[in-house]
Amino acid sequence: MNTGVRRRMGVEERRQQLIGVALDLFSRRSPDEVSIDEIASAAGISRPLVYHYFPGKLSLYEAALKRAAQDLAGRFEEPREGPLGARLLRMMGRFFDFVDEHGPGFSALLRGGPAVGSSATNALIDSVRQAAHDQILAHLGVGEPSPRLELVVRSWISLAESTALIWLDGRRVPRAELERQLVQDFAALAAVSAAYDPDMAALLRVMVGQEPADGPFAELAGRLVPLAP
Repeated sequence: MNTGVRRRMGVEERRQQLIGVALDLFSRRSPDEVSIDEIASAAGISRPLVYHYFPGKLSLYEAALKRAAQDLAGRFEEPREGPLGARLLRMMGRFFDFVDEHGPGFSALLRGGPAVGSSATNALIDSVRQAAHDQILAHLGVGEPSPRLELVVRSWISLAESTALIWLDGRRVPRAELERQLVQDFAALAAVSAAYDPDMAALLRVMVGQEPADGPFAELAGRLVPLAP
């Protein structure tokens, strides 16, 4: 029987509840548009009580961002089995799942939001990029990347971010096509670099050599050949 008496939460449990509520609201609207009053109401507590656990919206935003960053970084984890193209495609699927689920918050984070510019926020963004970077190198079997490979990987991560932001603005290109295109973009960046560097050429041969006929890298080659004069 429900007596209507709410269970009293411990300090950490309440903090985690508020982070979850804030993250949910930030996922649906830009953090700039979400007030402390809304967060308090959604959590079923008073505004002063929110301030008891967090000194302001900025600190709550950063806490929510930390949880989201950990979630996003984890989506780049992938077993190192099978062709690289298929692995990258699965990563992009999980990346766009996150973007789809947290659209306004993701957009505000990268374009400018209430905590953007703070050292804590910048560190969290960088941690996600570094997690993606490390995962890509691990899948390539490279411990110490050459300057050209470092440029390829960092450029591709930046391209994925900008592509996701553009896609959020109207979703005018089918998501599945973008995910596949981004994987092919990685191969294209590697191919251009391979034209200038023998080590990159050797790495590209390994990437392509593992690719099945229906893989994204092979599909890209099939689409490009008819375009040649």
